[in-house]
Amino acid sequence: MQRIRLRYTKRGRLRFTSHRDFQRAFERALRRAEVPMAYSAGFTPHPKVSYANAAPTGTGSEAEYLEIALTEQRDPDKLRELIDASLPADLDVIEAVEARTPHLAERLTASVWELRMPGVTAADAERAATAFRAADAVEVQRRTKSGMRTFDARAAVVDLTVRDTAATGSDGGNTVADRPGDQPCAILRLVVRHVTPAVRPDDVLSGIRAVADLAPPVPVAVTRLAQGPFDEETGTVTDPLAPDREAVTAAPAEGQGAAGLAAAAAAAPEGSA
Repeated sequence: MQRIRLRYTKRGRLRFTSHRDFQRAFERALRRAEVPMAYSAGFTPHPKVSYANAAPTGTGSEAEYLEIALTEQRDPDKLRELIDASLPADLDVIEAVEARTPHLAERLTASVWELRMPGVTAADAERAATAFRAADAVEVQRRTKSGMRTFDARAAVVDLTVRDTAATGSDGGNTVADRPGDQPCAILRLVVRHVTPAVRPDDVLSGIRAVADLAPPVPVAVTRLAQGPFDEETGTVTDPLAPDREAVTAAPAEGQGAAGLAAAAAAAPEGSA
């Protein structure tokens, strides 16, 4: 059984789709692309797809991950192209790699988020971010299946910085504003650890409102830019697929080395050491 790990995006209006909606769309894409999927056993077999830490409904993402199991070997790059062509626009599979290492989900320990705040100046956002960073704890409430829950939104936040841009399109090539216009648009760049209970961007916004009385006049556009292992030394979120790519690269070199040794042994005269 071959396992392939995919990185996909959720952009534009499709950021409003739920995770269940994406699951249905992805499974239909697998059928259209004629991917030789492995299926579970039992009365209702379903394709073996493992989703890892999906973004909340209403947020965009440039870094969602999943893993599929195949019954036949396939080239990851060609498979990526087939699946991507079978998905709706704005759901894009942008990377595929063969799984050579275990526990992808356990590597997703932090995320980088971008929060666009139309109608908020950079100065006001900086004041709010400074107040949030200075707080020892910021308690917020969120409604869960078991009722309202209070937790600290500050402890999980590794970094919170502010950039300024007019909401007129690209912010440097990474993302595009959802609401173009001439109004000011502060951008918060947020790095948050994945803890329990999970601290989401809207929790941080609730915390900012609590400590700095800052509430954007219109809904904030939230996009996940990256997720993966958190590097304590650099304070950055690194690529979770890097170990798989390195293992794939190393494997041919090791095989060539073994083949070279075998060829040398076959060519050596009998009795030579």
